Amino acid sequence: MKATLISALATAASAAVLWDGRLNDMGTSADLNKWSWSNQVGPYQYYIHGSGSVDKYINFSPDYKNPADEVSKQGAKFTLDSTAFWNGQNMRRTELIPQTTAAINSGKVYYHFSMMREDTNAPSASREHQICFFESHFVEMKYGWISGEQGTDNPNLQFMISQNSKWKTEWKAGVWHNVAFEIDFGSNKVGFWHSEGGDPLTQVVAPAAASPSSNGADWHLGVLELPRSGYSDAVEDFYFSGVYVESGSLTTAIGGPAA
Repeated sequence: MKATLISALATAASAAVLWDGRLNDMGTSADLNKWSWSNQVGPYQYYIHGSGSVDKYINFSPDYKNPADEVSKQGAKFTLDSTAFWNGQNMRRTELIPQTTAAINSGKVYYHFSMMREDTNAPSASREHQICFFESHFVEMKYGWISGEQGTDNPNLQFMISQNSKWKTEWKAGVWHNVAFEIDFGSNKVGFWHSEGGDPLTQVVAPAAASPSSNGADWHLGVLELPRSGYSDAVEDFYFSGVYVESGSLTTAIGGPAA
């Protein structure tokens, strides 16, 4: 027991939160509007969204976080609706980007988040959803039918390296999936840590060759949905909590180190 406690304390001491996106210092999603290119305040850049008010696309609530996360005060619900088109594109998008000058794109780092869906406003299994992705797509989650594959739908949540699936599981309603992308920008490798509910993270994909590349402002928390001919748009909700980036030793406890 004593040895276990000492080990846990040593791990906590050697882990460093580089950027904290756990929403503990934010009130409502209206606080996202305080950010602009000329006033870069808060933990997030908010500019990839539809033409409506912020509460059409992102809302905060304690009900929207993984209940096993005792560090985060609240989580976020991201919504795709009939207006969620950004900058004239034909893809529906609701996304946040870290606002930080920290070295989240250097050395070995861990990108943490928990995600969940419900049966109400469920994401379509017949459309490709790119979730929590970098712009070069060297690592990301995906859900639904992926463009070019056989069949009409795909119920799996998948971990992708360079758009190749390395892990998958059926994405069931009400199940929180806890994720850490292990990214080594120095050795060009990416690994995957995962658990469900309140279970601690375990490594399910060992670090594999990849092409990590980031300017520190191109990781997209949220979702991009590709259009598909013959499939209409419906309202879809995605839930996220426990979002942060750390270096040093990986924190396996859900929610991460104390804020």
